[in-house]
Amino acid sequence: MPNTFQVFRRIQDLQIRYLKALAGKESLLRLIYESEVTEQVYNSNAIENSTLSLEETDKILNQIDLDRFVNERELFEAKNLARVVDYIDQKAKQEELTLDLMLLLHKMLISNIRDEIAGRFRKSDEWVRVGSYIATDPAMVIEQLENMMIIYRTSAEESIITRITRFHLSFEQIHPFVDGNGRIGRVLNNCLLIREGHVPINIKFIDRSDYYDAFAAFDQESDLSLMEQIVGKALTSSYHKRLAYLEGKRIIPLAEYAKGSQESHSNLLNKAKRQTIEAFWERGKWKIGL
Repeated sequence: MPNTFQVFRRIQDLQIRYLKALAGKESLLRLIYESEVTEQVYNSNAIENSTLSLEETDKILNQIDLDRFVNERELFEAKNLARVVDYIDQKAKQEELTLDLMLLLHKMLISNIRDEIAGRFRKSDEWVRVGSYIATDPAMVIEQLENMMIIYRTSAEESIITRITRFHLSFEQIHPFVDGNGRIGRVLNNCLLIREGHVPINIKFIDRSDYYDAFAAFDQESDLSLMEQIVGKALTSSYHKRLAYLEGKRIIPLAEYAKGSQESHSNLLNKAKRQTIEAFWERGKWKIGL
């Protein structure tokens, strides 16, 4: 993966192409968004150890009976997160991100799961541990969240990748809620990206190990670079997907593309993962537009 500045310059170019391709195709963009909700919900919940598959998540959101018993918590986790994702898509450009909005999103996410903690930050006796890391003192949560917001707003000269990365790592380090921090944190990333004129990202469950490593690097060494790579690749992939549809390309699985290519499938997969070709991840497969 190129360095953050190179990725940012590429994303700027992709953003220009995207805005040009979008003209008159808002209804297609809406369909792209609707098709992504299930993937957003599946991946974010799976990172938090949900047992639901992508197909089961799809059935729940479309009110189709499942082939196995699923506990009530997982059902509400899927439905509630879908509501939160949809709310952000509808409101991000209109509503500035505030602590009150964070509380509203958390209430939507945790309602009918743990109502006693829904829509509020941790109280004075509610300490949480993430792995070996003990999160911020509950008494300091609001102050640190406000500082996090100030740093984000006063760093406009930095790349969007660095700004989102620092925000996300800081939010998760603070861990302001008793439960639901990871899912809310990933939603907030997209809230900020949309407000900044970018497209939402989807951090994939299959990248969970790298994702956790990025948190460890930040906790231990204040290192942003691993999470910058994850955010940069996710944002690039999201642009590649939208451009493939909006520019009217023929979309095929990367495996099919490899059959007619001079490069091996494994080489193309490596390029897709590094986002050095215009491939994108959709419903469990790498695809490319031709």
